[in-house]
Amino acid sequence: MSLRARLTLAATAMAAVGLGIGGILLIVALDRALLGALDETARRQGEDIATLVESGRLPDPLPGFGAVVAQVLDADDRVVASTPGGDRLTPVVAGDDLAAVRAGEAIDLDGTRLGQPEPLRVVGVPTDAAGEPRIVIVAVSLEEQQRSVHFAKIGVTVGGLTVTAALAVLSWLVIVRALRPVDRLRGGAEEITGAGGGHRLPVPAGGDELSRLAVTLNDMLGRLDAAAARQRAFVADAAHELRSPIAALRTELEVALAHPDAVDPHDTAREALVEVERMARLVDDLLVLAHLDSPRPVRREELVDLGELALEVADGVRGGRVPVRVADDGGVFTRAHRDSLSRVLRNLVDNAVRHASSQVTVSVSGGGGSARVAVADDGAGVPEADRVRIFERFTRLDDARDRDAGGSGLGLAIAREIVVVHGGTLVVEDAAPGARFIVRLPAAKTTVGAPEAVPPRARTDGR
Repeated sequence: MSLRARLTLAATAMAAVGLGIGGILLIVALDRALLGALDETARRQGEDIATLVESGRLPDPLPGFGAVVAQVLDADDRVVASTPGGDRLTPVVAGDDLAAVRAGEAIDLDGTRLGQPEPLRVVGVPTDAAGEPRIVIVAVSLEEQQRSVHFAKIGVTVGGLTVTAALAVLSWLVIVRALRPVDRLRGGAEEITGAGGGHRLPVPAGGDELSRLAVTLNDMLGRLDAAAARQRAFVADAAHELRSPIAALRTELEVALAHPDAVDPHDTAREALVEVERMARLVDDLLVLAHLDSPRPVRREELVDLGELALEVADGVRGGRVPVRVADDGGVFTRAHRDSLSRVLRNLVDNAVRHASSQVTVSVSGGGGSARVAVADDGAGVPEADRVRIFERFTRLDDARDRDAGGSGLGLAIAREIVVVHGGTLVVEDAAPGARFIVRLPAAKTTVGAPEAVPPRARTDGR
């Protein structure tokens, strides 16, 4: 069954059950009310006859007052007087029924005992005549009460069925109208191929749940389109970056094969190795970015001394184009993956060395619950307009392209991704002259067995 049919069936079933329960309660209430009214009428008739008994003016036969049968019985259950239609010798009721009537109850009696096609309702009114107890027995017909209840049952049944059918039709129309935006959403979703183009789902009018759902889905589609665009750009940039070393390597090999006598094999192998190493670095960077782009990049946390790590990175660039100086306040720790932070500092220091004029300074400090590492150079600096774009993947400024043709433009992007994964920030600011890259990470307190804080130290060129 369709959703429309299930909802309509559920609404109709609930309405039918509610109407059925209401109809049953109505019939029961009507039946009790009519019986109560009939009993009250019979007792009033009995009270009128009891008044005649008490006044000593009891006629024979008794006036009917609209009752089928009325009898006056003495204490020995003998008939003292009766209406013309009653038996003057035998009481209308006897035995347990008569005891119940004397106790003040109203009972039902089969009308065939008195030649009546309909059942009777019998009540008793106690009285006395000259000190002798008497009871007035009044039997009235239940024909009108049963006819009224029967007509009420027919009316409730027909009315309930009619109302249920009307509610079913109304429910179907309302549900169809309510689900019409869902059909439009489904149609809009079928037009989305996943190839981009900015297609969006139609948003229903109003601020109901469906419109909010459509807005949420459109936001999700926007994020997916943006992610797909970034992925396509990433693949295109990666392919473009790989073409350069592959083309250079191919050229070297083709020249070596075409002119074996004019080319030194050792030079060819050395130049080919340079291009292979360049491709290896690029592939390694791509793998790191793929790992960082995973929903939950796995990282092992350990206590890291940032000053010691900065000295290790500075030692790694010993003999570089410019000296690298490390200024450490001492005792600055954070919890992170040591190899990942080492890659961050190495990328920042390599970038600073490429752009510095005379020196690079790495400063490690702490305070305010954060650990701070600043890598500054005295080069041309980064224009303010490019201080955000420089962290995008495969982004290289013009001077960077001229200075380092072998760079892939992934170093700063990788550094920022690693820092963000560890709950920190990486920004660049003006160092006047040059640029200063600042890494902020959550500081960690040392525990028992952790390395003791060391006094401030300074190193130049890793030595």
